[in-house]
Amino acid sequence: MNLQSMEKLVTEAFGDRQLLKKDAYAQAVLDTIAALDSGMVRVAEPQQGQTQWKVNIWAKQAILLYFSLTQMEVMESGPFEYYDKMPLKKGYQAAGVRVVPPATVRYGAHIESGAILMPSYVNIGGYVSAGSMVDTWATVGSCAQVGKGVHLSGGVGLGGVLEPPSALPVIIDDGAFLGSRCIVVEGVHVEKEAVLGANVTITASTPIIDVTGPEPVTYKGRVPARSVVIPGSMTKSFPAGDFGVTCALIIGKRKESTDQKTSLNDVLREFNVPV
Repeated sequence: MNLQSMEKLVTEAFGDRQLLKKDAYAQAVLDTIAALDSGMVRVAEPQQGQTQWKVNIWAKQAILLYFSLTQMEVMESGPFEYYDKMPLKKGYQAAGVRVVPPATVRYGAHIESGAILMPSYVNIGGYVSAGSMVDTWATVGSCAQVGKGVHLSGGVGLGGVLEPPSALPVIIDDGAFLGSRCIVVEGVHVEKEAVLGANVTITASTPIIDVTGPEPVTYKGRVPARSVVIPGSMTKSFPAGDFGVTCALIIGKRKESTDQKTSLNDVLREFNVPV
């Protein structure tokens, strides 16, 4: 089934779940999940020559419909037993992906050749690109997109964004570095080569404040390319008084360099960023 036919049938089935009783519609959903698993289809993809990303709404719709088509079943892997609706991903050796036990990837997520998964978790619809490392106990939530050469340090949490289907997922662009226990949720876009220090938490409403100039500049929903970010707080007035609330502070810019590892080491030393 070609992609246009899959998109048409999935979109129609999402509008009328009764259509899933017809083989053609159910098969379109199954084919879409298989295409997500193989990397033929992505939940979101960058636009040519732009920093903007396009959401393939029908791919998200297929994931939601897939839950309706699958049944709970017992799955065993060595000494471990699971009880779930979705199988786990297979074929890592053929795909050229290093997977350290007990890393887990759900079927319907794609991991490019050359990626490394330490004991971690990648949910359905997730995409991890070549040369990236998902470190110990890091989680890539449903539909989150991880670019090339990204390092997700230990305990990093990328939130899942399945609904509404039109919503952008969390996007971590090429060459970014997220320090230990960072949390990025609600469709936040961390742009290319940005560095987030340990414990930075960014939601769609978190103020991301550039404090490098004479006046603060505030962003929301995206971390500009090559920014160096640390946790911060700002004073906010409430009826009960003034209190500190969480924000993120841009304290510098990572220098452009063809040797990204050298550039990253330099920036960590220069800004004394904990990772």
